Amino acid sequence: MRRRIIGPIAVIAAAGLVLTGCASDGDEEPADDGTMTATGDTDNGGDVAAGCEDYADYGTHEGSEVELYGTISGVEADQLVESITTFEDCTGIDVTYNGSDEFETEINIRVEGGNAPDLAIVPQPGLLQRVVGTGAVVAAPEAVEANVDEFWSEDWKNYGTVGTTFYAAPLMASVKGWVWYSPSEFEEKGYEVPTTWDELMTLTETMAETGGEGDNYKPWCIGFESGTATGWPGTDWIEDLVLRQHGPEAYDAWVAGDLDFTSPEITESFEAFGDIALNEDYVNGGLGGPSSIVDTAFQEAGLEILENSCSLHHQASFYEAQWPEGTNVAEDGDIWAFLTPNINADDPDAVTGGGEFVAAFNEEEATQALQAFLSSDTWANERVSIGGVISANTGLDPANASSPIGQASIEILQGEDTIFRFDASDLMPAEVGSSAFWTSINDYVSGTPLDTVLSDIDSAWP
Repeated sequence: MRRRIIGPIAVIAAAGLVLTGCASDGDEEPADDGTMTATGDTDNGGDVAAGCEDYADYGTHEGSEVELYGTISGVEADQLVESITTFEDCTGIDVTYNGSDEFETEINIRVEGGNAPDLAIVPQPGLLQRVVGTGAVVAAPEAVEANVDEFWSEDWKNYGTVGTTFYAAPLMASVKGWVWYSPSEFEEKGYEVPTTWDELMTLTETMAETGGEGDNYKPWCIGFESGTATGWPGTDWIEDLVLRQHGPEAYDAWVAGDLDFTSPEITESFEAFGDIALNEDYVNGGLGGPSSIVDTAFQEAGLEILENSCSLHHQASFYEAQWPEGTNVAEDGDIWAFLTPNINADDPDAVTGGGEFVAAFNEEEATQALQAFLSSDTWANERVSIGGVISANTGLDPANASSPIGQASIEILQGEDTIFRFDASDLMPAEVGSSAFWTSINDYVSGTPLDTVLSDIDSAWP
């Protein structure tokens, strides 16, 4: 059996493995709960092979092949494949992962051409809805839904539901709204981590007056550049502010198109962001001020903290991977982060984030087995233990995360009182969320009047 990753640049083949004990000689049949269980004799007289105890419910499917398709590439793709290795060994399923940076376009082409993958890792609920709209996606089997009911919140399940039908279980997740900073700088300057938005603004003013040395220093470093997706880091700012200033009900109405961008609520959130991003005394001292935001790569912007050119950078948990090798990311290390503060210190944690969802295009037993495995706490712990990612699966042990910021993010996601909302631009229609919203936030920091910016986004709503 060979595990394969086919990426947009290179093909990576993992070494072939011989199944010597994890596979069964018997047939498979559906269990009452929709999982697959083995029938017939196994290699050890009917008992599950050593090391395969956690995989018994998926049955054995010797010779079956399943294609898993998504946007994941590079090292993360290698790690995804690694996380499925034991599942393959114990079930006899040969899983091929294909990664593409043109997923959003190619998935539609493949579906229309009758060449849909067995399973797809869909990166946004909005895109999931569009793919489901083709009629090619099948409802999730009972085993998958049972896992989601056990291990995820109702909100996460809703993101994988279209209409009244549940299609796709969550996979990995990210927590947005972290503000990265230097603990040693805070200690040296006597800065306190802010617990409210007003305290954050006071800290920003203090930093502008007393922090850093020379003209190149400003409190914040901000970068929006991300190729064809330039602008999305700015939408993250607005989403964090809408949720914190106006609560989940207003956020949901905004996402649904029932609360206009020109409404007082959304206008207030843009203005709060503008209090930072449009202030020449606050942003990108070493990069060129507010006018440099659109042209500064989001990956590079935060690195200015290490150069003492800024003190604060707003970016998601996955930004941890951007710090240079050897950077100690810890509460007492070179870099750490705090969540964008709430309006009131005693409000429950309110966070935005992202994640992927696994959708199936057929009801083959091997396809359902892999889909169920990817929705399980077994897979979540296996994948997170390998490193680099987190999940909102409540069966995940936070200690398995590869870093303190990952552990902190998991604990936030699992918090009973945490208010979580998916990235708004990913939920909105593509004409708005990944087009007008992105481009108009670029216009805003480049000097376009706010009234024009907000009206332009509203006019894009289908």
